[in-house]
Amino acid sequence: MAKVHVYSAKGEKTQKTVDLPVQFSERSRPDVIKRAVLASQNNRRQGYGPDPEAGQRTSAKYKGTRKGWGHSYSYGRARLPRLLIKKGGRRAGQTKIVPQSVGGRAVHAPIPYRNFSNDINIKERRLAIRSAITATADIDAVIARGHRLSDKAVLPFVVEADSEKISKTQEFIALLEKLGLAEELERGKEKTRRAGKGKMRGRPYKKKKSVLFIYSDSEPKGATGIPGIDSVSVKKLSAELLAPGGVPGRVTVWSEGAIEKLKEEGLYTNGKR
Repeated sequence: MAKVHVYSAKGEKTQKTVDLPVQFSERSRPDVIKRAVLASQNNRRQGYGPDPEAGQRTSAKYKGTRKGWGHSYSYGRARLPRLLIKKGGRRAGQTKIVPQSVGGRAVHAPIPYRNFSNDINIKERRLAIRSAITATADIDAVIARGHRLSDKAVLPFVVEADSEKISKTQEFIALLEKLGLAEELERGKEKTRRAGKGKMRGRPYKKKKSVLFIYSDSEPKGATGIPGIDSVSVKKLSAELLAPGGVPGRVTVWSEGAIEKLKEEGLYTNGKR
């Protein structure tokens, strides 16, 4: 297996090396990654729409007969459900329920109880994660995704386990800058104003996905709050975190403990998870 150098918690290159586990040798499968990401997104999606009884809470009805009070025959008006108001006379009934009436139901409204969930086979999900893990070590895939790396960058980035104890944001930023990710941090701050109705729904800006830090035991407090940066336990990886939007090649920093746990427990292979 390939060997990579381990960086210290301060970003300095050490003499220590680590063997990459078998999860880094999976062949590229962008199609499976895309399917796993879409399944993850659909499983979070919630149905929306009007109240199922909207426009139906009324006593209006259509009286389809020529006899009795309240019928519509021979009066020159549409045969629609109307409020039968005796006090106002036969012609005082307002139209209700139908879409063309004031306060009526919506036409072809979205279904609020619709189920958007999408199942995916567990072996297929593991394959997607392994394939996305391999892409984090492919510098061509990382650059093609738009990440900005230094010319001397060698992927994947593996740092010592002490990096999980970093509690200050500035110290974590200094670590990433030492790894040659200063431009990538600036890229993570970029945001663009969204086009469309999303601006009215609490998400006016689109933000970049930057560095993903993978730890083994405890999340470093210094990694939280930095724009574009995510941190996740090695046991909770997903194709969406490793390949946001279904595009593999996210720039990733691995903790040495995460690599060891990936190797020892055989995570995301056919026999685990």
